[in-house]
Amino acid sequence: MKLDMHCHTKEGSPDGKVPLLENIELLKRKGFQGMLISDHNSYKAYRYYKNLPDKPKDFTVLCGIEYDTLDAGHILVIMPSGICPKIMELRGLPVFLLIEIVHLYGGILGPAHPCGEKFLSIFNTRLGKLSVDKLMKHFDFIEAYNACEDELSNNLASALARKYHLPEFGGSDSHKPDCVGLGYTLLQQPVQTENDFIRYITAGLPVTSGGTHYPYTTKQKLGKANGILVYSFWFYNKFLAFFRTKARNLELKRQKDE
Repeated sequence: MKLDMHCHTKEGSPDGKVPLLENIELLKRKGFQGMLISDHNSYKAYRYYKNLPDKPKDFTVLCGIEYDTLDAGHILVIMPSGICPKIMELRGLPVFLLIEIVHLYGGILGPAHPCGEKFLSIFNTRLGKLSVDKLMKHFDFIEAYNACEDELSNNLASALARKYHLPEFGGSDSHKPDCVGLGYTLLQQPVQTENDFIRYITAGLPVTSGGTHYPYTTKQKLGKANGILVYSFWFYNKFLAFFRTKARNLELKRQKDE
């Protein structure tokens, strides 16, 4: 089974340009049998999909999220079927608390583009550099191929996955139509639900990944000026994380009481 395990949508990501149904059709044309919706801190696209009266046939849509942590960049999260905790849509949790919550629900998680942009990628954050061993033993997979990352970034990510014996996922990280399906993950048997997928990964069954580099990223267009954008994103994420502090704390308290 061939899946794109990192897909953004117009319905769920502020910078997503591809509607979910268009994303599905593009992937089907390229020989994919499934995808993971991984919008930024949002389950909006998946809710939209679940409410469709006529869903695309012979195609698996998995519910995931790309979570913006307080201290470790972007983390891909896949929860069991039907579980979409509100806390996952409130960016800014410390990564170790995120790990605890996801595993408490029976979900799995791993770093997205772990050796990519500063602040956005776990091993280009202060915590990631200081706590590699401590962090990696808690992850269930690593995104080893991201079509929007360069060869060095992906090679370093793959080496980390091999060192810590973690499954290597691949995805396009697509925000635009021409990027859809440029990264892939191969499974040796089909899955239909998040539960199927989680069981497959936790059972240690074979996973392979790869893809084709996407050459039209914002980073490549801006060149050295991209550094300004990176710091702007850092400020933006910190501001929104602070803005959602009260909501996060209330949700954490509610979960603890339950």
